[in-house]
Amino acid sequence: MKLMTWNVNGIRAIAKKGFEIFLREYNPDILCLQETKAQEDQLDNSLKNIEDYHSFFFSAKKKGYSGVAIYSKKKPLSVIKGIGVEEFDDEGRVLSLEFEDFFVLSIYVPNAQPELARIEFRKKFNDELLKFVKNLEIEFSKPVILCGDFNVAHQEIDLKNPKANRGNPGFSDEEREKFSELLKNDFIDVFRFLNPEKIKYSWWSYRFNARTKNIGWRIDYIIVSSNLIQDIVKVDMLNEVLGSDHCPVCIQLK
Repeated sequence: MKLMTWNVNGIRAIAKKGFEIFLREYNPDILCLQETKAQEDQLDNSLKNIEDYHSFFFSAKKKGYSGVAIYSKKKPLSVIKGIGVEEFDDEGRVLSLEFEDFFVLSIYVPNAQPELARIEFRKKFNDELLKFVKNLEIEFSKPVILCGDFNVAHQEIDLKNPKANRGNPGFSDEEREKFSELLKNDFIDVFRFLNPEKIKYSWWSYRFNARTKNIGWRIDYIIVSSNLIQDIVKVDMLNEVLGSDHCPVCIQLK
């Protein structure tokens, strides 16, 4: 089974840049999207009714902002929109699908904003997300796969210029500590677990020709309950896929 996650920076924009061609070429069984920036009623049927896929969307109340989606070849047992906390659910940040053997979540973690103006909101989101996913594990006795844009480079290896960015949004001590806290609760960052020293990025600024120069950050992750790690045979970041300032992350499971 092939599972992918991608911050598309606007699903309607990516539709004009060959999204359906991407789907056919890479053929994921499950594809999680973040930053869709659209209400479901704003989407063409060509995005909602793609052959071979069931599609699910969870949008922010504010138009053109945030939003997550999941495309799945297999119909899920259930769909959960949000995490049960209104201030976060109003921003359309978490969508969960239940399958026979696991849950898959598409997650768009809030940006801390310049000067960490939104850091308390961001920290509270991390706390509530952790509570939510641990409850899923316990209540349903199933592992969880967290996919998405976590808006943090966890370690210095995860961004090109760690010293220059120390304390900045996405590389503040508070954000990195919250990410560490998630991993300490029996979750595993798949890419770093399988590639302890590999340098690869998933996001590049549109400025300064950053992508061509590979001046990037690894802020998009697939994170799994620890008892799932033995089932993962491959992980990669698809740097060759264009159309967004992020690239997809992909895992293959047995």
